[in-house]
Amino acid sequence: MHQRKLQGLSRGCAERVHDHDGYRNRTFLIRDKPHVLYSRRRITFILPDKTHNRSRVIENVRSLANEVAPRAHVPYSGRDEAAVLLLSDGSWIPGVRVESASFSLLIPAIVNAVTTAVACGRLDIVAVVQSRIFLPTEILYLQDGPHERLYQVDADAYARKDRELPIPQSAFDPFLDIAKMRTRNAENAILAARAVAMNAYVPESHFPVGCIVETEEGAWVPAVNVENIDWNRVLCAERNALGTTVSYALGPIRSVYLTCLRDPKGTSCGACRQLLSELAPRSTLWMDRGEDSPESSDPLTLLPGSFTGSSIQKRSR
Repeated sequence: MHQRKLQGLSRGCAERVHDHDGYRNRTFLIRDKPHVLYSRRRITFILPDKTHNRSRVIENVRSLANEVAPRAHVPYSGRDEAAVLLLSDGSWIPGVRVESASFSLLIPAIVNAVTTAVACGRLDIVAVVQSRIFLPTEILYLQDGPHERLYQVDADAYARKDRELPIPQSAFDPFLDIAKMRTRNAENAILAARAVAMNAYVPESHFPVGCIVETEEGAWVPAVNVENIDWNRVLCAERNALGTTVSYALGPIRSVYLTCLRDPKGTSCGACRQLLSELAPRSTLWMDRGEDSPESSDPLTLLPGSFTGSSIQKRSR
């Protein structure tokens, strides 16, 4: 079977010529709508070519990834990179590259996007496209997670095989609905973080952590720890929250609320303290202390003498 453009037909029309038992059946696809086929043997009713529709959707998501890539925090490499997850309802989640002065704490774009989706309980990922090709380690990361398996459709794109892809709509809103909350204080924020922690994906440690980041504009951003078979790609809740705020181009961070459900004395690890000192140095960190009142601190107190990277060469975009 082969396909060729028909001369004289409007754009969006195509013809397929089928060889079957010596007969040549002519199939017309008119602007992606079902059409009746006439042959010497029978009349057949078919559906439009889904491959064409999927390719068009992937191209739209690719455009979104290129559009959000400049949001990346890349002071050391200057490489704008982004990934976009397409969800089953057509909404989409962005993730951008977030660099640290401690290079090994880099948050890759795909990790940023997937962890945002997990924190928000949106595991209905049907496609993911990056602004560049997938690296082998990123492919392995993508195949190990709580979402359904995705298959390669291009060097920069993966998608579900078992369903059609929706046309991309608006970006998914990751913020918690706090409009009905009478009092917005540390205690209520910790309660919200405990609820969010139930979305944590922790098959390796079984240690769920929840986090809420409050921006200066009053938005609450949820986050959880998300683990992977590749421990180098495990992301803690605090860094998940920071990555989401960068991906959505949110303003400065006012407060960070943290809960470790299984450890009332839990606090941020060294990696998270480093990222907090870089991306939210003036924020207040509130830590869940179980039945006691939350404990407060700040990133610079938690990590005195943090590495600033001030002598590292910066690269412009």
